[in-house]
Amino acid sequence: MTLLLLFFEFFKTGLFAVGGGMATLPFLYDMSARHPEWFSAAQLADMIAVSESTPGPIGVNMATYVGFETSGVPGALVATLGLVTPSVIVILIVARMLKAFRSNKTVDAVFYGLRPCSVGLIAAAGILVVKIALFRFDAYAASGIFTDIFNWKALALAAVLLVLTRVVKATKKLHPVVFILASAAAGVLFSF
Repeated sequence: MTLLLLFFEFFKTGLFAVGGGMATLPFLYDMSARHPEWFSAAQLADMIAVSESTPGPIGVNMATYVGFETSGVPGALVATLGLVTPSVIVILIVARMLKAFRSNKTVDAVFYGLRPCSVGLIAAAGILVVKIALFRFDAYAASGIFTDIFNWKALALAAVLLVLTRVVKATKKLHPVVFILASAAAGVLFSF
């Protein structure tokens, strides 16, 4: 039953997450609230870090991660299949129909209208990542002290990365992988 539920949840995510892997984050956040036994909102930050730093699309990486954590290798396969199945179906349908309707103004208008939806989903994902990575609202709720809202170590790392990638000439042109590895090392070293 868990495998069927995994497939269904990721099928819905794949069906409605228009705009790429980052657009799946709001769906995953909602999934963590509805199925806390699968993963918590705190684990979502770890999933994002692992998925961003491994090869492949972030949505597929996260589906595989959640499926594996939930039900091992069969869960990883089922969750990943659930996520990609809607895309395969839609691509097959669109490819078949697009030949006939490509010059149709309504079809062009629909594709044009999907762009803001994609931007909105990706923006929501970005806000969610910032909220999880840089703020600790649970610590503030527990203590009532305003300064507990901020994850100071993460803010310091973000500031250092911003300076290194935008200000310091010697590091501005380094490959992003260098910064990903340096951030991973800082995370291990300073226990993020």
